[in-house]
Amino acid sequence: MLSSRSVQQGLRLACAAALLTLGACATVPHPRIGHLQSADATVRECAQWFEDVDAAVAAAGVRDREAAPVSGFPYLRSTRFLAAFGPAATLDDRLRRSWMELMRAADQRAREAELRNLDAGNAQPEVAQRCGALLLRKDHADAAAAAVLPERAQVADAYVDWQRVAGLYALTRIPFAGGVAQWHEEAQGMFERSRSGAASPHPVARYHPPQHAARYTRQDVAQLLARASADPFGMPRLDAAELARLFATYAPLFEVETTGPYDRLGELRWGDAEYPVIDPERPVVYQRLAHTRYDGRTLLQLVYMIWFSERPPAQPFDLLAGKLDGLVWRVTLAPDGQPVLFDTMHPCGCYHMFFPTPAAAPLPAPDTADEWAFIPATLPRVGEGQRVRLRLATRTHYLVDVDTQLGDSATGPAMQYSTMDEDVLRSLPLPGGGFRSIYAEDALVRGSERMERLLFWPMGIPSAGAMRQWGNHATAFLGRRHFDDADLIAQRFRLQLD
Repeated sequence: MLSSRSVQQGLRLACAAALLTLGACATVPHPRIGHLQSADATVRECAQWFEDVDAAVAAAGVRDREAAPVSGFPYLRSTRFLAAFGPAATLDDRLRRSWMELMRAADQRAREAELRNLDAGNAQPEVAQRCGALLLRKDHADAAAAAVLPERAQVADAYVDWQRVAGLYALTRIPFAGGVAQWHEEAQGMFERSRSGAASPHPVARYHPPQHAARYTRQDVAQLLARASADPFGMPRLDAAELARLFATYAPLFEVETTGPYDRLGELRWGDAEYPVIDPERPVVYQRLAHTRYDGRTLLQLVYMIWFSERPPAQPFDLLAGKLDGLVWRVTLAPDGQPVLFDTMHPCGCYHMFFPTPAAAPLPAPDTADEWAFIPATLPRVGEGQRVRLRLATRTHYLVDVDTQLGDSATGPAMQYSTMDEDVLRSLPLPGGGFRSIYAEDALVRGSERMERLLFWPMGIPSAGAMRQWGNHATAFLGRRHFDDADLIAQRFRLQLD
């Protein structure tokens, strides 16, 4: 427990001694050093508070990696979406302030999880809020800080360059390209077989969203999204009740071929194991809000995530088998509330697929072997009152079909799932007290490692096949692509938004 002031003071002294020993004080970037040496005692105390907490978080190994720390601005964290606004923010003082506030909010969410997992006693989230707001005001008025911030806010990609160099990526990517093409062919075949009308050879478990949850009409959604015009970055501000209703409006139906407990989706929790476990008695769909940029506009995205206890081995030494598995389903909305594009992956960043509607026309892929936009099927325009239905295969949890149906319930007997904010996974209660994130400090879920990492490492993805935290999903072995790239869709599709 890091709850006493004496422990914090000890960490402070240890950190200072290490900095002096390594000669690092001279390299502390602006404006952090300026705040630590400020003539204003309140500014100094706030800057030191961030120093102390960051040292304690590092010592305890509870750093949250969803958003990237901004060097020299310890109260800010950035994402790929937020980093895209850096150039525009340098040209307008109002935009820069709003941009910094968004990064401040990202840091606040991460620190609340870190402090809960740290159980740091008197290091409370409200201190982070107060001190972060103070330092933001100081730096917003500092021309030098404003000049360096756009570059500092950029987020490094999720690939490890030394692995590609050591693995002779330019050569090893050639056989990998053949493997990717083979997977695309197999996946295309799974969709074709599923759509042929043949009955599944396995029992199918069906899950539907809460039936009594209020839903919006398309006109209602359009009115909500119209609020974006009042926001500097085109992001409509929605309260918790509005968000819950919006998620309920587009929530998918799940049909899972079920041959064992590994096919039952459920709630993640901590048990006695070193990795999180699934409670299949509580089917849960985790939700998060996301955004993408298209032609100078911000589009709202709704993300739905389910988890399974494992991907069981199909044979001895199955490279792809391991603890925990899941599916991530994302809905991209046009300003009128119409879904224009869907895409999906597993929580490892694997098996990224796109499902365009008639309002999303694929753009030609560049003349390279890089993975671009695999489209195993398309969807018709999703009508008012329709839901998208997802069919998953047993054991592998591969998505094998996507279609639409009218009504809230799955076809046949079904179980109702509940919903949770995906943010809860950053700090789940432990059986003996305290809290812990399902994600380790490297953004990976411990215990979910796959043997494929031993062969796939030349592609530069850390621990390929392991489950990982949002913001850390590299989704291509060939080339560089992330699930949260701000221009992911804009590079690959021409959208009809009006």
